[in-house]
Parts: sequence; C-alpha cells; structure tokens
Amino acid sequence: MPNRPTDPPRRPVRTSPRTSPPRRTSTDVLRPRREPGTRRTRGLSPAGRTKRNKLGLTVLVLLLVAVATKLVVLQGIDGTAYAQAAESDRMRVFDIAAIRGAVLDRDGNPLAYTVEAAKVVADPTVVEDPDRTALALTTLLGVPVDQLREELTASGRYSVLAEHVDTATSDEITALQLPGIVLEDQPTRLYPAGSVGGQVVGFIGRDGDGLAGIEQRYDDVLSGTDGTRRVEVGAGGIPIPSGIDESTAAVDGSDVTLTIDEDLQYTVQQRLATECSNGQTTRGSAVVMEVQTGRVVAMATCPGYDPSQASTTDPELLGNPAISDVFEPGSVMKAVTLSAAVEEGYATPDTVLSVNGHIQAGDVVVTDAHDHAPVDWTVTGILAKSSNVGTIMLAREVGDARLEEYMRAFGLGSTTGIELPGESAGILQDSADWTASRAANVPIGQGVSVTALQMASVYQTIANGGVRIPPRIVASTTAPDGTVTPEAQPEGTRVISESTAQQMAYMLEAVVGPGGTAPLGEVPGFRVAGKTGTAQRANPECGCYSGGGYFTTFVGFAPADDPQYVIAVDLERPDSDAEGGQVAAPVFADLMQYVLAADDVVPSGTPRPDFQLTGTAPTN
Repeated sequence: MPNRPTDPPRRPVRTSPRTSPPRRTSTDVLRPRREPGTRRTRGLSPAGRTKRNKLGLTVLVLLLVAVATKLVVLQGIDGTAYAQAAESDRMRVFDIAAIRGAVLDRDGNPLAYTVEAAKVVADPTVVEDPDRTALALTTLLGVPVDQLREELTASGRYSVLAEHVDTATSDEITALQLPGIVLEDQPTRLYPAGSVGGQVVGFIGRDGDGLAGIEQRYDDVLSGTDGTRRVEVGAGGIPIPSGIDESTAAVDGSDVTLTIDEDLQYTVQQRLATECSNGQTTRGSAVVMEVQTGRVVAMATCPGYDPSQASTTDPELLGNPAISDVFEPGSVMKAVTLSAAVEEGYATPDTVLSVNGHIQAGDVVVTDAHDHAPVDWTVTGILAKSSNVGTIMLAREVGDARLEEYMRAFGLGSTTGIELPGESAGILQDSADWTASRAANVPIGQGVSVTALQMASVYQTIANGGVRIPPRIVASTTAPDGTVTPEAQPEGTRVISESTAQQMAYMLEAVVGPGGTAPLGEVPGFRVAGKTGTAQRANPECGCYSGGGYFTTFVGFAPADDPQYVIAVDLERPDSDAEGGQVAAPVFADLMQYVLAADDVVPSGTPRPDFQLTGTAPTN
C-alpha cells in the first residue's frame, strides 16, 4: 500500500539570482515624486488650477448676489405685498346685516318686524373631525347626525347646515369654537298678525327684498344699509383673540306706520271670509276710509294670504285685488252721473221726470231692472229706485263730453296714487269714442271699469262736501334714531260744490230708506247714505255676459248727517243673480256698525228725512 503524504508540499524555493530594476531610457517621462497622503492631480498645470479656482469663485459670488438680490426684493420691495397677501389669507370679511324696519298699524302694533338670526355654514376643507362636529351640532340645530355629516364632508368649501337660527342657539355654537363652522347674519322677517293686513303689508323674498305691498313700495326705507366686519382668523377659521377685528356698523332700516287699524282690519277680513265661504261669492273686497282725511283704515280681499307663507301660496293670490282688480260697478256709478246733472243745473232732488221702463240707445234697448209703464219719479226717486232709464235721461242732458270730465274729476280712469304697488287705473274710454249704446251704458256703470278703492274715493268726495282727498295708507316713517317723519297730506280737490254734495247725500240716504233698494244697509242708531250696484259679469267661457253672473256692490257713508267713514264693498258672484242690496249691503252694514262703535262715534241726533220719491211730471 503506497505511503500517503502527511505534510503539504513545500513551496518551491526561488533559486534564480535577484535581478536589478530596468534602466530608464530617453522615452520615459519624469514624474515628480508624490508626497504620501496627497491626491494625484492629473492634467492641470498650476495656471490651469488658478483659472479653475477663479471661475468657481465667480460662480459662487454670482449665486450669493442672486440670493442677496432676492432677499432684498422679498424684504424690501415685495415684502409689504407678501405680508399683505399672508394677512389677507388669514382675514375674513363678513356682512353685518341691517335690521329691516317694522311695519306698524296706526296704534303701533307690529304687522311685520325683523329679529336677529344666523345661517350656520361649514367649510368642509377646514372641518377637522366631521363626526365630532356633527354630534356637537345635531341637538342645537335639530338636524340628524347623518345629514350633518354628509354636509360636513361634501365637496367644495360652502355647505349650509341650518338657516334662521335664533341668537341663543348661535351663541352656543360660537362658544364651541368648532373648526370650519361659521355663522352668517340672516335676519328673520316675522308677520305676527298672520294674514291680517297681509295684502297691504306684502312680503319679502329669500334675498330680503320686498316683493309685494308696503314691503315692496317702501323697500328702500325699510331695508337700511348693511355693514361689514373684517376679522383675522386662525386654523379652522376661528377668530384670533388678539388679531385684527374691524367693523363698519350697519344702519338699520326705518319703521313704516300705516293708517290701518289692526282690529278693524281683522274684522273686515273675517266678514269677507264668511261671505266667501257661502258657495256663491268667489271673491270679495272691502275698503274703509276716513271721510275727512282720505286715510284707509282697512283694506281687504277674500281670499287673502299669510305673508309668512307666501312662498307656498298660489301666486294668483299674492296681490291686492282691492286696488288691482277692476270690475263694472253698475248702479253705484249713478251717483257720479246725478252729481253732474245737479252741479250743471239740470236737476234737483225734487225734479220730476216721466220715466218709461225702457229707452232706445243706438241699436240696443236699455231697460230698468223690470220694464214698466211710465212713472213720474223725482230725481231722488230715480236714485232710490236705481232707474237706468231715468239716469240715462239725465246723462243726456249733461252730454257725453261733460259727463266724462266729471268722471275723471272724481278719479275714474286714473290711479289714486295710494302708496301701494300694482294699482290699476281702471278703464274709462274717451267720450269721443263712445257709441250710442256705450253712451247709455257708462252713466249706469256698464262699459266702464273701476277698483274698489276708486269707488270708495268717489263716495268720500261726496261725503266730504264735494272735496276729493286722494286715498292714503301710510301715516309716517320713523328713523332708527327715533325721528318721525309724517307722510305729506295731499291737497284736496273740489269736484262738486258743497251744495251739490249735500243734495247728493240727501238722495243717497233715500236709497237706504223706505222704498229704496238697500234697506239691508241700515245701521241701527245712525243715518246711512249709500248706493247699490248690480253689474253683469263677463263670462270667460263665451266672452259675453250670458251666464257670467254679477258683481254686486254697495258703497256708502255714515252718519249721513255728519259723515265720518265711507265703506265700499264689492262681491263677485259668477253663479248668482242676487242684487247688491241683498248681499253687499248687509256686509256694509255689519262693517259700518263695527267701525262706528269702535271709534265711539255718537249716533245721529236727527231723524232721517221723509223722502218724496214720486211727483207730477211737468207736461210739455
């Protein structure tokens, strides 16, 4: 068995002699000896290194100059702008809403006023904890947590959480200092009387502008001028206690005091509502005026509306029909025609005319309510019996052009100028354009259209001794500092003489007396003067009068011997043939009885005269 080597083989021993280093030749490059610890620099001579160092220094200097220049620009030139931009980023500007002025009745009772309130909004990009914020607000706002969380996490930077939040609640929210939650002024308009006076007061829109009634007509006076608040805020939009807080105060609006009496207004509306609920009357209006001042103390129409519910009310109800809707007045117009005849000297209350039951007018025949054989009526009897034929006979004596002049002098065919928007001028055609039939219809209240306010104004003129005072419904305005500015009282205009007015009052009193058309217009204890009206209503289905029903009216004043108030009532009854003396006169009587008692008017001290309705007509 061969032997295994036990030791590793030895490294061979070099036996050749050590040789000398090779000898340098002329082609070899002499290189300086490098000191230990130094880096070898290749390819640059000392001059090259100097040039490179200068270039680096130049670049460094340029960089330092650029930095210094930028610092100078930032701190010296643009510093203010950047500081302002930074400050602006922290500043918030809020409107300080002016408190809208109140609308008051003549005794200072509020019909509309404004209270402070707030809109709660969120900036979802700033809200730190939506869940915690929603839980903190849910009870205060009465909004479910899920709904709040949805708004707090919505896209965008503006989410409305609640509107019209009262001041107590908004103070609690402010105390919570919730990041991203902001309160904006949002004053709330209240109408404490509800529908009482609603058509006169009107209402405002979501942006706070008046859209109807006094709210619209006096919007500039009521609205005031908003202020602003500029405040510095920190994280979450919360004001910094020691930061900038600058305010320009709002200037509140002025109050407007009306001539309306709230209690009387309520009574008028209730009486009209009763009438509109009888199944026959679809619309009714009433106007109550002071005779000697022209002030409107009540104005209403059924159906009406509550201003606080205007946004959900049928738009067709959001007007004031007492001044905007026109109707043919019928026989109440006869007071104008007879006033002209008396003033022109063609008649006196005792003048007797032989009146037939019908009269030819162009291509039509006009009749009294019932055709009859000739009757010798006094002019008082013609008015008391409401004779169409007798009135037309007197109108022809006056003449078309002159009669038109009297009608316009009484205010027909033009607006009264009352301080309310949407007033209609009515319709009164120029007499030059009247046909023979129109010339017979206009004197008896057909072919001419008026508003309830215009008819009240006509009778105010007669009751006031022949002097017309334009109706007014605003008494004064009161500035925020308490300065009261009464509304200018318009000048009266004489339309007929005092003698003619007295004769007309005498004859109108006969209408309510025995043998007249309106015994239901009597008021116990008081002498009453007035006139009924029953005019055909146009049927919208055929554009004709057939089947259209009637407008029934009664306009009058009391006490007849010392007139204080005038009341006009008109009722639209499409499916009824009842006359004004049957349905409108009782409404007038109820309202007049209330207003005279409420104002402590002393009952008439003299008895009603005995009226002569018939006589002997002179023979030709």
